[in-house]
Amino acid sequence: MPIVNRIGEFADEMKTWRRWLHAHPELKLDCHETAGFVVDKLRGFGVDEIHEGLATSGVVAIIEGQGEGPTIGLRADMDALPMDEMTGLEHASTVPGRMHACGHDGHTTMLLGAARYLAETRRFKGRVALIFQPAEEDIGGGRIMVEEGMMERFGIDEVYALHNEPGQPLGSFSTTPGPIMAAVDTFRIHIQGKGGHGAYPHETVDPIPPALAIAQACQTIVSRNAHPRDDLVVSVTMVQSGSADNVIPDKAFVGGTVRTFDPDLRDMVERRMGEIVAGTAAAFGVEAVLDYERGYPPTVNHAANVDKAAAVAREVAGDHAVEVDRAREMGAEDFSYMLEARPGAFLFLGQGEGPSVHHPKYDFNDEIAPVGASFFARLVETLNPA
Repeated sequence: MPIVNRIGEFADEMKTWRRWLHAHPELKLDCHETAGFVVDKLRGFGVDEIHEGLATSGVVAIIEGQGEGPTIGLRADMDALPMDEMTGLEHASTVPGRMHACGHDGHTTMLLGAARYLAETRRFKGRVALIFQPAEEDIGGGRIMVEEGMMERFGIDEVYALHNEPGQPLGSFSTTPGPIMAAVDTFRIHIQGKGGHGAYPHETVDPIPPALAIAQACQTIVSRNAHPRDDLVVSVTMVQSGSADNVIPDKAFVGGTVRTFDPDLRDMVERRMGEIVAGTAAAFGVEAVLDYERGYPPTVNHAANVDKAAAVAREVAGDHAVEVDRAREMGAEDFSYMLEARPGAFLFLGQGEGPSVHHPKYDFNDEIAPVGASFFARLVETLNPA
């Protein structure tokens, strides 16, 4: 694959950066050490501006090109996941209960590699805005940065991002115009009954039967309320209650996730879930409260920007290694907020065989870091030629 020669020359340094980041994971908005590492590298590269503290620990750096032109935004996420690592690698997480299990350490490294090259060469017009974002996995750092006015503050005209993808050919690219990842909602159902001795159920109002009934009924929303060809996921992932085998508890909890693309379908799920909870509570004589939280919107690519990005990806990886009509995913991404604010595209970069993201034995494949950095660099040079 024809990566940019200069980027290939410092690929070993990129591996060192990535592995340091992997060993020092941070969560949510608290990515201060990671941001400090990023800022230190950017200063060494000689970027023109560095702005810190966006969405608490986010960083935006500006590189000026040769003459007037639009500003291209390139985004990488920095946060890790709250889970224990089981890779046994020398560069494994040094922080118990935290792990870079989604490759954000690699995404940050790819953008740093592109930053170094672009700051050295500046073979483009306009400006590049390098966006290092916290809290993709939770809270939505991308949303916060957009709400803080990042796009207007830095005059960003279009925006792009990459995400690694285990199980796909090494160095291959895939994307699609329109929706590529789903909206994500969270539901939490709190059921209040009356506890008591397990031998005297008639003296209690048992919350467990309504909890189980609600869980079962919610799973029928997909099969009985949505068209069979609709993309919809309703997953009950938690049913919690009780503490002893001879005690009927007074409370129960049901929780899970909903994934959609269609706004009307999203509304329908929330409405039906509310009806199910209210009806079941009345039938069993308990109190039940639904907390339905709307999360990230769907990630929707702009067709013209997909065409631009795919052309650059073909240059980097070859025609055979670029897919532009991939099936959309039921996972979610807070890059969706940036694509709502500006035209752009989100692409996946294959990293070969290995454990999936969010797996305790996952590790980012350092071989694709120069590929991603080359894509970012050539995207800027192609869209804004000097």
